Amino acid sequence: MSIPPVYVGIDVSKRHLDVALYPVGEYFQVEHTAAGYQQLAERLSAYAIAWVVVEASGGYEQAVVEALLAAQLLVSRVSPARVRKFAQSRGQLAKTDRLDATILALYAAKNADELRPVVLPDAAQRELSALLQRRDQLQQMLTAEQNRLEHAPAAIQPSLQTVIQVLQDQLQAVRAAIEDHIDHLPPHLRAQYQALDNQPGVGPILASKLVADVPELGRCSRKQIAALVGVAPFAHESGSKRRRRVVKGGRADVRKVLYMATLAAVRYHPLIRPMYQRLLLAGKEKKVALVACMRKFLTILNAIARACTVSPSIPGS
Repeated sequence: MSIPPVYVGIDVSKRHLDVALYPVGEYFQVEHTAAGYQQLAERLSAYAIAWVVVEASGGYEQAVVEALLAAQLLVSRVSPARVRKFAQSRGQLAKTDRLDATILALYAAKNADELRPVVLPDAAQRELSALLQRRDQLQQMLTAEQNRLEHAPAAIQPSLQTVIQVLQDQLQAVRAAIEDHIDHLPPHLRAQYQALDNQPGVGPILASKLVADVPELGRCSRKQIAALVGVAPFAHESGSKRRRRVVKGGRADVRKVLYMATLAAVRYHPLIRPMYQRLLLAGKEKKVALVACMRKFLTILNAIARACTVSPSIPGS
């Protein structure tokens, strides 16, 4: 006789964790501490856990998510707004910590096919991500100061020029740090970066962004990775109405870099270029064709990264 899968909902507060299990109906509470995480993992080990679902709580959930992943459990971080709408759709208007944990467990059971597992970046990826973020911040500040200088009165031009020089120096230093960090990535990440960078239309900016901020790359199915980045179209249909499908959600900063790379890929990539031209000939708008090419491009890069991935694939991929 097969053991039925158990879905776990965890409501995170500052001092404790409220835990509910579906369909067994068990509920308990542990402290929001390392000792509490160990107690939680030990209690869950008695069940055939399919999914653990935790609400995104502004970072309060990070430690428990890391502990659950260390215990080899499949964890998904979900939007509080989405879970609240799910509760309201079932007539659940009251809100307590216990009810929130219970509805999270039920949400996991009813939406298991749509859950996205958390994949934590390693230390090298986190450091690279921080460097990339700092580079973007410096570039934004530099552009703002350069724009001010263009129309600035003479009295403040020396100040602006001083700041611009400092920002340029800092930007150059951060770029050098990024290059050095990439050169010293762990072997599997270095191999992934090089394989991505060698693709027509990619280049170091997109390759480093994918390595740093999409740790799921190479471990997901094409549908999962498209949803994670936010290039999967959502239908808007009701009765006889057929509205244009749109892409939304996902990681906007990654999508922005992917969009710029796709502009090059539609000119040079041997697979993306003919696809783009075929879509235009079929009457598709340029923006629609570009988004379709972004999705295809990401699928190709995901397949390339899979060959360099040493971690196990995400279930369902």
